[in-house]
Amino acid sequence: MESNIWEGVAVGASGGSIAGITVYLIQYLHQKLRDYLEMRSINKWLKENSTGGKWRTTRTIASWTNLPEDRVQYLCSKDKEIKLSTGENEGLWAHRETVNKTDC
Repeated sequence: MESNIWEGVAVGASGGSIAGITVYLIQYLHQKLRDYLEMRSINKWLKENSTGGKWRTTRTIASWTNLPEDRVQYLCSKDKEIKLSTGENEGLWAHRETVNKTDC
């Protein structure tokens, strides 16, 4: 009788562990997919709208991509193709291909 109890505990523990790991993996993949899709839309918009050395504010990008400002700032800081202005006007973003390396 005791072995049946321990078998039940082992089955319950392993089933719970598998369910927990599955939920974690699905959440992780959802977050990565969401980041990728939103970063792609920001990247596309910036590439089209920061030509000629124009830098764009976080608020402008957020307005055009329908994302919150905090989210835009987070995604822009993660993306290697997006450059943050460090010159006189801080807090501006541009696509690396559309601005000169000296225009920061």
